[in-house]
Amino acid sequence: MPRKLPFSAKRKKQQLRDRRERKRGDGPAGPASGPGSRSGSRERGGDGPPGDPPSEPPRRHDPGRFRLQLGGPRAEALERSRRRAQEELLEPLPESALELEPDSVYGHGLDFPRRPPWSFGISPEELRRREEAAFGDFLRALGDTPGDTPGDSGGDSGGDRRGLAPFEHNLETWRQLWRVLEMSDIVLLIADARHPALGVPPSLCSHITQDLAKGLILILNKVDLTPPAVATAWSHLLRARYGPARVVPFSTNPGAPPGPGKCGIWGEFGGFWEDEEEEPPGGEEEEEEEGAGPGGVAPPRQWERYRHGVLTLGCVGLPNAGKSSVLNAVLGRSAVGVSRAPGRTRYFQTHFLTATVRLCDCPGLVFPSRAPPELQVLAGVYPIAQLQDPYSAVGFLGSRLALPPLLQLRPPSGPGWTAWELCEAWAEQRGYKTARAARNDVARAANALLRMAAEGRIRLCMRPPGYSLQKEHWELHPDTAAMAAMTGGGASAPPPARRRLQHRGRRGGEPEEATPPPSPAPNPFALLGEDEC
Repeated sequence: MPRKLPFSAKRKKQQLRDRRERKRGDGPAGPASGPGSRSGSRERGGDGPPGDPPSEPPRRHDPGRFRLQLGGPRAEALERSRRRAQEELLEPLPESALELEPDSVYGHGLDFPRRPPWSFGISPEELRRREEAAFGDFLRALGDTPGDTPGDSGGDSGGDRRGLAPFEHNLETWRQLWRVLEMSDIVLLIADARHPALGVPPSLCSHITQDLAKGLILILNKVDLTPPAVATAWSHLLRARYGPARVVPFSTNPGAPPGPGKCGIWGEFGGFWEDEEEEPPGGEEEEEEEGAGPGGVAPPRQWERYRHGVLTLGCVGLPNAGKSSVLNAVLGRSAVGVSRAPGRTRYFQTHFLTATVRLCDCPGLVFPSRAPPELQVLAGVYPIAQLQDPYSAVGFLGSRLALPPLLQLRPPSGPGWTAWELCEAWAEQRGYKTARAARNDVARAANALLRMAAEGRIRLCMRPPGYSLQKEHWELHPDTAAMAAMTGGGASAPPPARRRLQHRGRRGGEPEEATPPPSPAPNPFALLGEDEC
């Protein structure tokens, strides 16, 4: 009996990888797919007639089909960012640096991928080819190359040389948006109230209100994480910029219950029904004929409002904006999975609120913009676990907020604070150490700070343009008091949580818990829980 040859684990993994590629039909044949292998007859087309070409394999499930594809910076950009985080001192910026101009985020000429014209007479393969061609043309118009890894064109923080921030490169996710926009009667564009300029793309709003002629409601979610005056100023700015749209502040943790009458989202829905004097669909509804039109091609089905007597509400927006949370709050139950990490919703889902009202949840999309990539990270748009350069975002945060007194960090070892020094001090305070050398785990500390900012425990709220000059006006505005009553006071301090970090010498009479320094403003960051990571 011949001796068996050794078969390493590496070869076994390669064999399994080749087998999966052959099943999906999207990869070359492996070394085990020769003429003498069991799959050789299928690859040679031996099951059919000799003259017929091999048939296309069926489409199979791909677990990474709806995965976020935002990309990241190159290795040389990462090294430059690391050196800059260690050397450049953070200079405190004035309050006016928190003002964000919407035109600087979504400049003139920035659009989003549109679905090409289609009809029911087109085969799925032909429609798929048209969509891929249109998406490739869109990427080429932006100066990108279809098929390349997103974010590989340079930039220090994940952007590129054209000034564009990382955006969604997965065509399957854009297809989900196209389907939700087509089937919705009213579109709910959900934006984070901490930075609405990032979550309200003008091209999407004009496409919904003008091209599709559908109702649009802008929902400012998480208003309980922003000061009431800032939320009021953003609401008035959005109403002035997008006249046909309705602006509704929303919070899943409201304060006092609203007063009697129509209010909130349902009041805006009622406003749409009152504005449009349209008779509801009756019992004798004429069905559309989907037969072949001229040339043997079925005419495209026109959008019909309240089709079959059902009102469809589509929830769209950026990742981690709270779309699924709003849908769960409206339904009154946990119907859609939520997560702190972006990209939890992979494909659109529909849920019936009543027999005639249907809610549709769309996965979040990152639209092409010129926003600072650091702001995208702090907004929770970019997955922090996949972030390769967390120090730029920490520097962006540290120059706009006084983190050392808020987090009670030790004094800096050098002449001033740098992004690296902030992360090192936080790692020393929380006890983050590397496994082998027991050094301060700076990367883990940076990710922890960014997660705290994305979750709202470190509150970075961007202001509308000109807010610092009219701050007193917005603080005394009548809508600010109503906003504070709805959110329970706005960005108030949460109840202090017990700290795990205690002084080692408490037996000698030292206090068990550290006391935050007195501050004229509420300090929600001084006492932190144990689960910030």
